[in-house]
Amino acid sequence: MASPPPLAPDLAAAHDAWRRWLEDERRASAHTLSAYGRDLDGFLRFLVEHLGGPPGLDQLAGLKAADFRAWLARRASGGVAKSSTARALSVVRGFFRFLDKHDLAHNAVIGTLRTPKQPRAVPRPLSRGDARDVALVVADVNDSDWQGLRDTALLTLLYGCGLRIAEALALNCGGAAGAEVLRIDGKGGKQRLVPVLPIVGNAIAAYLAARPFAVTPEAPLFVGARGGRLNPGVAQRQMRRARALLGLPETATPHALRHSFATHLLGAGGDLRTIQELLGHASLSTTQRYTAVANEQMKATYRAAHPRARSRS
Repeated sequence: MASPPPLAPDLAAAHDAWRRWLEDERRASAHTLSAYGRDLDGFLRFLVEHLGGPPGLDQLAGLKAADFRAWLARRASGGVAKSSTARALSVVRGFFRFLDKHDLAHNAVIGTLRTPKQPRAVPRPLSRGDARDVALVVADVNDSDWQGLRDTALLTLLYGCGLRIAEALALNCGGAAGAEVLRIDGKGGKQRLVPVLPIVGNAIAAYLAARPFAVTPEAPLFVGARGGRLNPGVAQRQMRRARALLGLPETATPHALRHSFATHLLGAGGDLRTIQELLGHASLSTTQRYTAVANEQMKATYRAAHPRARSRS
């Protein structure tokens, strides 16, 4: 881990206050705190070199557009992906908003900076058949029957409810065993309700009946070989094994099952707003990415099925 950049005392104190604010008020996860901290420290480390010494709040307030552009140019020349720079710029903007809100420093220039343009990422879902098959085949790549049932239940849950893998692995037995609706704690501490399809509930029930560890309300729903909460790396490894058996591409990941959930619902006529709520997206524009995928699948079906699709006349 890189050492923190040298900062003037007032900026160091503001930096610590910002982290506490993220953790206590924004309820940011440890992963988010780490990622945001790296992005901000990278910017501040650049300023140490750019300004010739540890910056303070006055130096941040006095930064010009050319200073911010120099930072962006440094990242571009270093081969940093535009998506990473866009995220880092968002973090730096957020830090300056925090400083402004708490009357620590004000800099209007950063609000004029444009986020680097980047290609719009299109989700890569599995087909309906592949999404079904991978949940079944994963049972064949396990050392024990109960672990096979566990992985089938997990992948069925990801596809059937559109959960992120972290959300699924955070569930306890008390909130999921026999439930018709799941209360999911999503990003930023936001909660949402997701209905449980019978096939999902049956897969979970079969797994719980076979697992060798006690099923108590407080116990993790998905557990590893020793009874502790299942590590996401184990689930990702099992998914890799299953896709190898099925000959699926590397894009067939646990998260691709969430993409598949959204794309297949939309393709079947699902309402975009409802899908947004089920996925826990804060912005509708994030959910709208799936319309491009659904439209392409519809065109492919049309081209394959229409009798004049291959005719030139």
